[in-house]
Amino acid sequence: MDEAGGGAGAGAGAGAAAANAAAVHHNARSAEDVFRDFRARRAGIVKALTTDVEKFYRQCDPEKENLCLYGLPNETWDVTLPAEEVPPELPEPALGINFARDGMIEKDWLSLVAVHSDAWLLSVAFYFGARFGFDKEARRRLFTMINGLPTVYEVVTGIAKKQSKVSNGSSKSNKSNSKPSKQSNSNSKPAKPAQPKDEEDSGQEGGEDEDQAYMCGACGETYASGEFWICCDVCEKWFHGKCVRITPAKAEHIKQYKCPGCSSKRSRE
Repeated sequence: MDEAGGGAGAGAGAGAAAANAAAVHHNARSAEDVFRDFRARRAGIVKALTTDVEKFYRQCDPEKENLCLYGLPNETWDVTLPAEEVPPELPEPALGINFARDGMIEKDWLSLVAVHSDAWLLSVAFYFGARFGFDKEARRRLFTMINGLPTVYEVVTGIAKKQSKVSNGSSKSNKSNSKPSKQSNSNSKPAKPAQPKDEEDSGQEGGEDEDQAYMCGACGETYASGEFWICCDVCEKWFHGKCVRITPAKAEHIKQYKCPGCSSKRSRE
């Protein structure tokens, strides 16, 4: 059985089967292998709390038993009961996240789930480190790679984007590779394939906005040259097209784009 196969618990059903197929194996011994597992699980949780938030909200029914949010090694997520084994194969995430759903403001509840998810992701990664006998250098390398990504909490609350603004305020020379650009006319569709800005605007007013390194509102990754991105017309956050399932061809027919988060908020009003 795969080392991380129990991460989704005995009640995870089809999700656990998918996890078994892609998890860290017994013969994986490097920090890079464990980091890939961490990054995939993190991506699944970020999806649950951002682009899939409406579905996640519905599944966290307070009338159900104690539920946990699992990030799976195939970049998906699952809300299910904890593992039945005692002790479990992997550290378990926070138990009973569904009970607090209706007693808190939604954004505060999502932030709380994000914090607990960050703690779980770290515990799973360093569980593997201990299980595989990582030495001091391997543990340091693993933590350095993990620390290079925004936390789930930072992505969910928008802190990651704010930190990016500050960190890039003193590096105007890198701005052409740091963000996708909107088209010049104010009524144009932001859904067009985004390209790095070619012009130098350092002498214009409002340069503060030009210093931002745009981060995907779904996965938290920064912009890389050549990627297709789309901007939400409501919250003005940028997203990888692949994270919100929008292709360049599909974007051509969108007059006003609303990201999954803004669309779900509107449906609940």
